[in-house]
Amino acid sequence: MPQEQYTHHRSTMPSSEGPQVYKVGIYGWRKRCLYFFVLLLMILILVNLAMTIWILKVMNFTIDGMGNLRITEKGLKLEGDSEFLQPLYAKEIQSRPGNALYFKSARNVTVNILNDQSKVLTQLITGPKAIVAYGKKFEVKTVSGKLLFSADNNEVVVGAERLRVLGAEGTVFPKSIETPNVRADPFKELRLESPTRSLVMEAPKGVEINAEAGNMEATCRTELRLESKDGEIKLDAAKIKLPRLPHGSYTPTGTRQKVFEICVCANGRLFLSQAGTGSTCQINTSVCL
Repeated sequence: MPQEQYTHHRSTMPSSEGPQVYKVGIYGWRKRCLYFFVLLLMILILVNLAMTIWILKVMNFTIDGMGNLRITEKGLKLEGDSEFLQPLYAKEIQSRPGNALYFKSARNVTVNILNDQSKVLTQLITGPKAIVAYGKKFEVKTVSGKLLFSADNNEVVVGAERLRVLGAEGTVFPKSIETPNVRADPFKELRLESPTRSLVMEAPKGVEINAEAGNMEATCRTELRLESKDGEIKLDAAKIKLPRLPHGSYTPTGTRQKVFEICVCANGRLFLSQAGTGSTCQINTSVCL
C-alpha cells in the first residue's frame, strides 16, 4: 500500500528539532493476512459461481421451467416419468394429446374426493388384490352418455341391451330378478334351476316360454302342476302323447283292440280304458281310488 507522510508540528513556536515523519498503512503480517483473506474470498466467490452454474446445468433450468417441468399459461407441464413422495393436490391431471396417462405404485393408488370440511365423500382404492370404490352411487356410461351400469343402496341397474353371463356355472340370484326377456345364445341351452327351493315365474300380462328351433322340457321329482284360475289351459299340437297313463282293468270280450279312450276321475286323474262299443270309463273306477 502506498505510504503517506505528513509533517506534524506540535506547536507554532519555532523548534530547533527537525519535522517528525509517521508512516500510515498495513505492514508485515497484517498485510499478508489481508491479502490471504481477499484471495480466499475470491476463491469462494468463484467456487460458488461454478456450483451455481453446475446446478443450473444439471437441473436444466430455463426460462420456461426446470428439467421436465415446464411452466405454461394453463399451469405446469411435466414430461417423462415422475415420482411423488408426498400427497399430490391438483385440480386437473391430464396427459399429452395422443399419449396415455399411467399411475404406478408399489402398493396401491388411492383417489379421494373431499368436501369443504376435508371429509371423504368418494374414495377409489386400487390394490394388488382388489379394486374398492366407496361412494353413494356408482355409474358406468358410454361416450354418448347412455347408462350401462348403476349401483346404489336401493338397486343395481344394467342399462345395456344384453347382459351375458359367461361363467360355466351360470349366475346365482339369492332373491328375485326382474327382466322382460331371458334367453340363451344361439345354439346354446337355457336352464332355469333352483337346487334347493322353488322356482316361480310371474307376470301380470302372461308368461311366454318359446323354443323356436328345439324342444322344451319341464322335469320335476314329485308333481308338475298347470293351473289357470280364470282362463283355460290349451294344448295345441299335431300330436299329444301321454305314454305313462295307467290302464284300466276292463277287457271286453272278443278280439282285443289297440284303441283306448281317456277317462277322467272326479279328482282329476287321467287313465286309459280299452275302448268298446260304449264307454268303459265307469267300469274302471278302481284307478280313481
